[in-house]
Amino acid sequence: MSKLSVEMAILEKSITKLELGFSNLPEIYENTDYKAIESILMDVANKLTNNYPYFHPFYLGQMLKPPHPIARLAYQLAMQINPNNHALDGGIASSEMEKEVIKDISSMFGFYDGTGHLTSSGTIANLEALWIAGKESPEKAIAASEQAHYTHRRISKVLGLPFVEIKNDENGRMDINFLTESLEKYQIGTVVVTLGNTGFGAIDPLLDILKLRELYDFRIHVDAAYGGYFILDDSLEKNIKTHFECIEYVDSLVVDPHKHGLQPYGCGCVLFSDKSISHHYRHDSPYTYFSSKELHLGEISLECSRAGASAVALYSTMKAFPLKQGGDFSHRLQKSRQAAQKLAKFVESSKNYITVWKPDLDIVVWAPRGSSASEISNISHNIFDQCAKYDIHIALFKIPTRMFLEKHQNIDDDNNFITCLRACLMKPEHLIFIDEICNRIKQATADVMESGENYAKKNYSFDS
Repeated sequence: MSKLSVEMAILEKSITKLELGFSNLPEIYENTDYKAIESILMDVANKLTNNYPYFHPFYLGQMLKPPHPIARLAYQLAMQINPNNHALDGGIASSEMEKEVIKDISSMFGFYDGTGHLTSSGTIANLEALWIAGKESPEKAIAASEQAHYTHRRISKVLGLPFVEIKNDENGRMDINFLTESLEKYQIGTVVVTLGNTGFGAIDPLLDILKLRELYDFRIHVDAAYGGYFILDDSLEKNIKTHFECIEYVDSLVVDPHKHGLQPYGCGCVLFSDKSISHHYRHDSPYTYFSSKELHLGEISLECSRAGASAVALYSTMKAFPLKQGGDFSHRLQKSRQAAQKLAKFVESSKNYITVWKPDLDIVVWAPRGSSASEISNISHNIFDQCAKYDIHIALFKIPTRMFLEKHQNIDDDNNFITCLRACLMKPEHLIFIDEICNRIKQATADVMESGENYAKKNYSFDS
């Protein structure tokens, strides 16, 4: 049997089991035109082929990791009743599943006495964390590194809070000296620490920032939307592992199960180490919180309607892949890092590339050799285009030339930004395909370099 046949057989059995649980109800007779549905879906299937192959290891562009089959099947099963995890009467079983996964994820980070919930995205999770930060430290600024996700600046603006940008050091991490100067200069209420920024995958120095908190009064919010699950990877280098090991001492944290947690979009998660912050969420509803005196998830969430199917999918996945070091789940993360390290070694050994930053996690950033910022950017664009012709889909990453020059000083600074090449090796299958991926990137680069002036003179616009 094909993989699809096996999955559909499992789904059919589980749906039959679900329907038996409601067999006492009168049957509903629906006038459904399945011929029309089939026709529409065949057309939609055809349209969906106009996409990059996000599910395949040849796709390394953005943070698109396919959900595990158990997550897909559990989500489809839950959609037979379409629960809403706002109030218990809208999702009794799925709300219990959400509470259980929140307890397990909290334990993974050492948040044993806190609170939290799933969200529809990492952006909403960060919004809630910074909203609480603003409530706890009114009118004080949010500080985040220049390579932190752009959502923090946007959210601060939405919340009406000042925002302070902290420069990065030469390794793409928050510059602790610049942060110290900013704490002296501004009224900073919360420092956003990114454990795995989405550009470089770099780890901000959380341990050092915790030490600064002893001298200055500020909250610490950890954005681990992308990198959080690597706390389970016991093969991390000591200088990286150190910062994950002290997460339990921060005030709030965000992690995205729809990134490394094997879940479909959208499934984010926000956690708070102190459950007393729940009073900020307190509100009343005239018709939703009547079915139980137990905690309704809507009472500790800014969002109202939320997909209970997301909780069901995550619960099922975590039953198959428990969150523990040395388990199957952590081994999958290790394979991603191993693939990234192999790509980084390939880059480092080539005369055509410059290693921009070695990967902390599973993101690799590199650049073609060139004499100036604009030439490197041009060649990067051409390699990007040529790789796609070999079915290798990477990404382009624009970084400040200043950061590039801190490590590579022998280029002409003729533009404020340099466009580099970037690959996200988030799938464990990347390790199986990494040699073929490297060979295809090598061939695409050779094509570009051999074409010489025709490529170097191709014009692209760059922000200055």
